[in-house]
Amino acid sequence: MDTQELISRLAVALGIGLVIGLERGWRRRRAGPGNRTAGIRTFAVSGLLGGVTGALAQVLSAQASAGNLAAGVLLGLALAAYAGVIALFSREENRALGTFSATTAIAAIVTFALGAYAVLGDMRVAAGAAIAVTALLAAREELHGWVERITWPELRSGVVLLAMTFIALPILPDDPIGPFGGVKPREVWIIAIVLAGVSFLGYAAVKYFGARRGLLLASVAGGLASSTAVAVTNARRAAAGEGSHRILAAGVAVASAIMFLRIVAIVAALNPPLLLFVAPPLLAAAVTALGCAIVWAFRQKGDEGERHARFRNPFDFWSVVGFALFLAAVIVLGRAIGETLGATGAVVGAIAVGLADVDAVTVSMAQLAPATLSAPQAALAILGAAAGGTVSKAAISAAIGRGTFAAETVAMAAGCLAIGTVALWATFAFIAQQP
Repeated sequence: MDTQELISRLAVALGIGLVIGLERGWRRRRAGPGNRTAGIRTFAVSGLLGGVTGALAQVLSAQASAGNLAAGVLLGLALAAYAGVIALFSREENRALGTFSATTAIAAIVTFALGAYAVLGDMRVAAGAAIAVTALLAAREELHGWVERITWPELRSGVVLLAMTFIALPILPDDPIGPFGGVKPREVWIIAIVLAGVSFLGYAAVKYFGARRGLLLASVAGGLASSTAVAVTNARRAAAGEGSHRILAAGVAVASAIMFLRIVAIVAALNPPLLLFVAPPLLAAAVTALGCAIVWAFRQKGDEGERHARFRNPFDFWSVVGFALFLAAVIVLGRAIGETLGATGAVVGAIAVGLADVDAVTVSMAQLAPATLSAPQAALAILGAAAGGTVSKAAISAAIGRGTFAAETVAMAAGCLAIGTVALWATFAFIAQQP
């Protein structure tokens, strides 16, 4: 490491101490000199001290055969000595103030460690971690208030969702299992995570933004990931009597519109010539779905929708896993149909796979045209997948949600299919008339 790079890294170490010390100093800004363990100056020096210690360890590592061991010992002893000093002064400050907190001591130790890492490792990671630490420290009141308000079902569901994402997902195999290309266990688990995440998002949005705004915002976000997940979640809410059926149906309509627009965006990115075939029917269907959503969302009398929105649980683990397995089986079935029937089967298989995964069909078909499939064939397969996804929402609503929710969701799906079909017919008629 040359001198210029070392100076840059030490400057980052100093900056780490300054940014964390700024928050700590502001927090204790009313304490007079000598009445606090560490402020902006102490934290700045701590970050620089960590950087200097890292630089010394690097020198030791480069000079002797046992340099790595010596460097490790130096870093360990320096960190232990620094932690001991900070812990001692933090204890005395707690005694003087009559408080019980280790935040300042832990923040100071982290500052020292990040300062050392800025010299020995990736400066960008060290700086990013320092910003994250500062943000956590600054959000103390918000975090404490959130912890006070959270319920046990919310905490349990949040922990389960985090475990599904960060513990189970990385260890699941990514090799396909089964015939016709099979299905990857990791992909099935991702479907389960999306289902659980959309349900949790809807729960949180309703709790903090109210029924109408919360459900619509959650449906927009959920539709970007999986409109089918939104349909499953809202159907279960409707069946359990948790929320206004019309607002829940409006959420499915919004997610459906997002699905249609998402397909248009994917085709535009991968195969723009196909837009001539797929954009008119998809945009017509999106407008139809949005129209239904607007009508249903604002047909509530007074606060009727708000009064009925009382979700009991963010999501049920076994139900989302079971439905993910069902969708995986549908995907395998669609692939089997596509491989068995050839070019014609591409459209039929796309419809079947579209019941569960519209994006995968859109990406694959957009890449096949015009080399393997003609543009009209690829467009019909993509539109078939969109139709399959729309039919699946109607079927889910009828099978799970029932009542007003099912009736309005089925009506929305039928309207999208009808208007989309008319737009498709008009598009092909227009193309056929061109020279």
